[in-house]
Amino acid sequence: MQPVPDHGEHSYKGDGKLEGKVALITGADSGIGKAVAIAFAREGADIVISYLSEDEDAEDTANWVRKAGKTAIIAPGDIKSEEYCKSLVQRTVNELGGIDILVNNAAFQRTYGDIADITAEEWDETFRTNIYAPFFFAKAAAPHMKPGSSIINTTSIQSRQPSPQLLAYASTKGAISNFTAGLAEMLADRGIRVNAVAPGPIWTPLIPSTMPPEKAAKFGEQTLLKRAGQPAELAGAFVLLASELGSYMTGAVIPVTGGEIMI
Repeated sequence: MQPVPDHGEHSYKGDGKLEGKVALITGADSGIGKAVAIAFAREGADIVISYLSEDEDAEDTANWVRKAGKTAIIAPGDIKSEEYCKSLVQRTVNELGGIDILVNNAAFQRTYGDIADITAEEWDETFRTNIYAPFFFAKAAAPHMKPGSSIINTTSIQSRQPSPQLLAYASTKGAISNFTAGLAEMLADRGIRVNAVAPGPIWTPLIPSTMPPEKAAKFGEQTLLKRAGQPAELAGAFVLLASELGSYMTGAVIPVTGGEIMI
């Protein structure tokens, strides 16, 4: 990718906000998930890196986690499978002693100009990746979570401002916001907080892989800040929600949108 995304490799400084915690992060091989993994490790958490098949990228994330002095578990697999999600949560508990933070971040998107071009298989893949998987992971993780634990979902500006060419993706992001609100109520009596981060246009591999070059070059120019955000610029919101700094926050959606309005 040009320019190369900034995941906070050389900029994020931690100070122990997540010391002793265990975090499972989906889509942690690249983009926002990678930035969150680096930040969480530098705040003191051990990290499970869930990803589909990009082994080299996942190993790079793991190297940054280990450089921070924390444990990194690399876990390739398909999050569309409930069995995989259940097995990864169990592996996390078995190998790291528990699970304190679940970040449902992995996503799938493609662009289409006409609803007639969207197949049922495409619609199903988008929903199973973007909304079924967070359900699978939350269902598996909640019984292992202690009071004070945190589930963080990645929604999007698309949940409020859907782009027609991203019909399937935007639909799942609206579902994630509602899933976050409902799950926060469901788990409140257990002391488990459930929140979401809503990115605006962030420079991740999804963008050049799903947009023509001329559109990708102008990506983010519509925001008040007139640019795309970098993955590292999301990390602070996730740290807030994962740590005691966010101890009175549940059912919330934090916009990190470069000024695109979500109220």
